[in-house]
Amino acid sequence: MIIHRLLRVGDRGVLITLALLVLLAILVPALHLLTPTDSPIHVPAYAMALIGKYLCYAMLALSLDLVWGYCGILSLGHGAFFALGGYAMGMYLMRQIGSRGVYGNPDLPDFMVFLNWTELPWYWHGFEWFAFAAIMVLFVPGLLAFLFGFFAFRSRVSGVHLSIITQALTFALMLAFFRNDMGFGGNNGLTDFKDILGFNLQSTGTRATLFIATCLALFASLLVCFAITRSRLGMVITAIRDAESRTRFLGYRVESFKLFAFTVSACIAGIAGALYVPQVGIINPGEFAPANSIEAVIWTAIGGRGTLFGPILGAVLVNFAKSWFTGALPELWLFALGALFLAVTLFLPKGLAGLFDRRATKAANSQVPAAQPEAAE
Repeated sequence: MIIHRLLRVGDRGVLITLALLVLLAILVPALHLLTPTDSPIHVPAYAMALIGKYLCYAMLALSLDLVWGYCGILSLGHGAFFALGGYAMGMYLMRQIGSRGVYGNPDLPDFMVFLNWTELPWYWHGFEWFAFAAIMVLFVPGLLAFLFGFFAFRSRVSGVHLSIITQALTFALMLAFFRNDMGFGGNNGLTDFKDILGFNLQSTGTRATLFIATCLALFASLLVCFAITRSRLGMVITAIRDAESRTRFLGYRVESFKLFAFTVSACIAGIAGALYVPQVGIINPGEFAPANSIEAVIWTAIGGRGTLFGPILGAVLVNFAKSWFTGALPELWLFALGALFLAVTLFLPKGLAGLFDRRATKAANSQVPAAQPEAAE
């Protein structure tokens, strides 16, 4: 049904993005597993993990586009939902270590043994099961977004005030998770993972499977966001962005629509964080840093908010450039990012996705025959 609607609407950017994700899910693991390591077309493990990290960031940018690009809610704290999903997965991975840790304790993670903890905290129970951890990946970010949005939207907090509050939220969580007595590893976070679902995280097959799972998750998230934004619900959400007071005057409960979009967006960000952790190998409080959330806003703006595929493009391109520039010109990377943001803002107000709109408009205009002047009588 969604694919049929997508083909009928003819959103070329989304269609191309979906096709590229399918191609990546097949081609990258195949070039990693089926080609010799000395082959020029071989994709090494580190490159596959790096692309997988970019796709996780792309999913975070997509989740932000749902609330900012379509609902008009500029969240400067979406990195908090990403980090909470990552911690939920990290807790599961830590429980899988068992007695193979440095201290050999079958029940307590190494950092708890080092801090002289005698028993596992209650909120760690259940994370020995993958199904429970998968539920928490959705439940914890979703619950936080629901509670935060319920009180914020009910109080009609909006605009810059809401943005500042979301930034304060992620900063408060960062300070809390830095504390050793919180039971999440303090400033070192969670790391030294061994297995996932009984499979060695360092094996080539597991890494390839995680990459495929990331592509499929981004594929599904894009379809979900497309279904929401192209439905009647999406039309109301867009109306709230363009004229909130008028939409409320027409009888719509604006707070409920905002809360729905914000909660769904947080769940997508949580899934992105959960897929990010096993591929990167660590999760620490630094992921809550407000700068990370601001970077996600920059990815979305550069790619083109309100397009779904634009933020994905922006996240991948900006992070690829970041990886390249930090190696070639580490001192100038932040200046380059700022210059890129300013250039896109000044010359491409619709982001990189706006280039597709311009080409489509020119193609459509070229197919319209020019009006012939009327013959003189």
